[in-house]
Amino acid sequence: MAIDQTPPDAQPTTSADHTLLPGHVETHGIDVIPDAERHGTARSLFALWVAPNVNYLSFVVGGVLVLMGLSLLQAVAAVVVGSLFSIATGIVAVTGPASGTPSQVATRTMYGVRGNRVAIAVNGWFVSVCYIALNWVTASVIGFALAQRLGIGASTPVQVVVVLVIAAATTAISVYGQGLIMRLYGPLSAGLTVVFLVVSGFLVAKADLSYTPPLALHGADLWITWTAAVTLIAATPLSYTISSDFARYLPSSTSPVAVAAWTTLGNVVPNLVFLTVGALAATVTDLSDPETGLEGIAPGWVITVFLVAIIVGILANNALTTYSSGLALQAVGLPLSRVASVVATAVVGVAMTLYALFVFDFLDTVSSGLVLLVTLVGPIMAIYVTDIFLRRNQYDGAELSDSTPASRYWYTGGVNLAGAIACLTAFGAALMCASTEAFTGPVARSLDGLDLSLPVGMVGASVLYLALTRLFYGRTIL
Repeated sequence: MAIDQTPPDAQPTTSADHTLLPGHVETHGIDVIPDAERHGTARSLFALWVAPNVNYLSFVVGGVLVLMGLSLLQAVAAVVVGSLFSIATGIVAVTGPASGTPSQVATRTMYGVRGNRVAIAVNGWFVSVCYIALNWVTASVIGFALAQRLGIGASTPVQVVVVLVIAAATTAISVYGQGLIMRLYGPLSAGLTVVFLVVSGFLVAKADLSYTPPLALHGADLWITWTAAVTLIAATPLSYTISSDFARYLPSSTSPVAVAAWTTLGNVVPNLVFLTVGALAATVTDLSDPETGLEGIAPGWVITVFLVAIIVGILANNALTTYSSGLALQAVGLPLSRVASVVATAVVGVAMTLYALFVFDFLDTVSSGLVLLVTLVGPIMAIYVTDIFLRRNQYDGAELSDSTPASRYWYTGGVNLAGAIACLTAFGAALMCASTEAFTGPVARSLDGLDLSLPVGMVGASVLYLALTRLFYGRTIL
């Protein structure tokens, strides 16, 4: 049987004690992590997920909820419900310790060896690279403002250097991999949280707690707006189908409940806090530009430190995405080591970032398209969660790594028909129910703009996957 492994030059050559030292480049890719090299506790996942979730986007999205016309209470309710979708992020993390493989390999159970390559190429790599570029553009623009604030200026050469420094720092973390990430993200989480809480203190102190919308929403208008708000918030945790990538070094005996709980909390806690602060801040200022939005609210030195924290937060988020994108390229079947895959992903991301900043801002169009991403990631996440419960989290890393026609997960011509049909059908149905500025489906249009893409996509995918699995394969795949 053929086992997917990283190329020989990336295979472990040191003892297990050195595998994940922060000063050493991680030697594993999508291959199975041996039991001797697994260590740590589920609790470490909390800090790992706090760092990328303590970010400026939470302030912005929280503010958008108020701008949509929701009252503060309605906005907070949307924050709570939307953040609960992080439970799905926590659940899919449990396949990491169970199999010793990343999500890009575990999903072969759902789509088959060949079908999974297509799914990973689209959702695991292409979409991720788009997000990487969008985040680097945002971080770079903040970096330009910081450079001007420090008296360096923001000439074109300075801007190029800023982009390259941010990209290089991100890529370095992703290249060194899991050891550095686990060691670095604890202090990062603490530092970012302190800075964001300080800024939050200034914002909440100025907030109008008695704020009411100029035109209060009622009836159908309220439900249409509120469901759109929940969908907006839920899109982020639903996109984290990669959570098992960072749990696969934990011992196989690690409690799945603990893995799911700590991963969920690492996502939920910062989202609840900073999305709520963003909603409160929207009653007194516009935070779409952090520098001007905080003028007159926080001291100048706080604003400067906050700009640095925004960049660091984006870097922490992008490092995880770049790391997983490297694994995705390997899972697609490219004969690259993990390091080469990460670098290749970063090069594409840098090229897109520089082109968008200095030639043509095509990322506005890309961003508009990504608003609809919940119609895809919702079904994908639902199928993943359903598969975990269907198999009772029984995933064998060696069997998952077999990519030959003899593989247990070859199914029908390399495709799991149940997963493929369920995903595509639910995606199509969700798209018809979506209501965004970029696109409104016929179902949503007939309902005066009510967006039901989230429940239709997720429930539909789960039910279809269960039914079609029984129909096509009975219990033979379990």
